[in-house]
Amino acid sequence: MRAFHGREADEREIGVAVRRVLGIETSCDETGVAVYDADRGLLAHRLYSQIALHESFGGVVPELASRDHIRKLSPLVKEVLSASGSKAEDIDAVAYTQGPGLVGALMVGACFGRALAYGWGVPALGVHHMEGHLLAPMLESDRPEFPFIALLVSGGHTQLVRVNGVGDYHLLGESLDDAAGEAFDKAAKMLELGYPGGPKLAALAGQGNPDRFDFPRPMVNRPGLDFSFSGLKTYTLNTVTACKEAGELTEHDKADIACAFQDAVVSTLVIKCRRALQQESLKRLVIAGGVSANTQLRAALGAELDKLGGRVYYPRPEFCTDNGAMIAYAGFCRLRAGLHDDLGIKVRPRWPMTELEGVA
Repeated sequence: MRAFHGREADEREIGVAVRRVLGIETSCDETGVAVYDADRGLLAHRLYSQIALHESFGGVVPELASRDHIRKLSPLVKEVLSASGSKAEDIDAVAYTQGPGLVGALMVGACFGRALAYGWGVPALGVHHMEGHLLAPMLESDRPEFPFIALLVSGGHTQLVRVNGVGDYHLLGESLDDAAGEAFDKAAKMLELGYPGGPKLAALAGQGNPDRFDFPRPMVNRPGLDFSFSGLKTYTLNTVTACKEAGELTEHDKADIACAFQDAVVSTLVIKCRRALQQESLKRLVIAGGVSANTQLRAALGAELDKLGGRVYYPRPEFCTDNGAMIAYAGFCRLRAGLHDDLGIKVRPRWPMTELEGVA
């Protein structure tokens, strides 16, 4: 057995020793496991989604999510080790999501990851979930160079961040209320689209008439880089109510409302990204998080960066949602720098990314 276990150890020695990392993601309703190698990159990853489990409830039930992570983690780890051609003794460290997220779900991954690391005699490290998303484009062969602007856009976060390096983050703006992904889900619920609402609304928007409704672009006429989507949500509800009062809310009405809503969100995000790039005198933009898989958002940001003479980077769609690969990579970056946790098991359901320390 190797001699780490979180005891006093030279951090430089740990960094040199870490080449292959097992990553575990359990922040919400997806169980992700992956193995990342210093020389060969991502060796294998697996993701189990709990959509079917939560669908009848119309949203994530935290207790059920935690129980399902317990059920799926062990078989997923075995599957990923086999797919990556790894044995336990080949793993040099374990990285797991420490926060932010649902406290019960985080505890499952933290306890499991910490126990594996202890049993294997290797260091372990808790990873910031949003740092994982931010670094997910680094899993691709065409990766951005530092510094760049990152748009982190998901169900729980909408942030613009200047990224000078791993851990060197400067928050430029964020949502003052609902995140963009949360607004998508709530608008989808108003339209009775079912769960998960965001992707269903995006798909329906493609069938809508873009000229019928003109929804507001919130906060674009004010200085600064913060977002607010609560007013847009209210405008959507009022439009739905007006259609119902005029008769029946038809499928055409739903598609047109979805189209107008998505146009408003995408336009707002594009305007703020352009403003951030100009403010920071940068021409590289990264988009990451669940909403970054939205095809209209990708196309609009790509067109905008072309106008600015810049470039937009994003992970492949399977790495936009929560996944173990991004945790394995983010953990690898920090573990290779000699960082690791002690034997205590700690999770942080709320955790500002700006509190992270930089990595040389």
